[in-house]
Amino acid sequence: MTWEAHSFEAWSRVGRSAKGGDLHSSRPRAAGRSSKRALDLLIAVTALILLSPLLLIVAMIVKISDRGPIFYSHTRIGVGGTPFGCLKFRTMKTDAGAQLAELLQNNPAARSEWEETRKLKDDPRITAVGDILRRSSIDELPQLINIVRGDMSLVGPRPITTEELPRYGEHIWAYMAVRPGLTGHWQTSGRNDVSYEYRVSLDVHYLNNWSLRRDFIIIAKTIPALFSQRGSY
Repeated sequence: MTWEAHSFEAWSRVGRSAKGGDLHSSRPRAAGRSSKRALDLLIAVTALILLSPLLLIVAMIVKISDRGPIFYSHTRIGVGGTPFGCLKFRTMKTDAGAQLAELLQNNPAARSEWEETRKLKDDPRITAVGDILRRSSIDELPQLINIVRGDMSLVGPRPITTEELPRYGEHIWAYMAVRPGLTGHWQTSGRNDVSYEYRVSLDVHYLNNWSLRRDFIIIAKTIPALFSQRGSY
């Protein structure tokens, strides 16, 4: 299946044309997208510089805690359906994949939770250091590198995996018309405490109502959301 076979009707103002041409929109929309990318670069580069001491300290703690890799790169789906490595500080044990497979095979409740939300509230794979990093969202700071590289944006829909694509239904083409975000409506609306269907509806609402003003509002709401730690696990 090719992306050209579908139109991005759910967000046609910033989607690719059905013929696979360039992104089409009015001039203000095109200017807005250019401003969004410039803002992404400015804030991400500035944040990386200012936070470099914190990033270095966290990297050292992660490495010393169990001698495993510092970063974890998980494949997510980006703009145009292109996969990319979404960076995080590693928060799980080095054999997390094997542990998950065993847990889902032997624990029906955990398997049901995973199939429903792609998350486990009481995840035995998470390290003690990783739990702190997740609850503070510090584990996601390496995604500033993804923003500089052009994989992600400061604000956008959640970066999702290939397995999650069917859950977006007809809206998946709108999702793939933009860069996923470091933060977004999901980040400021309860994160893992809300249903998967609601997460999708938040992303679709963002896609259908995008503006730079809305991005600034979401960024402003992200800081208190991080301090509340609601849904962070």
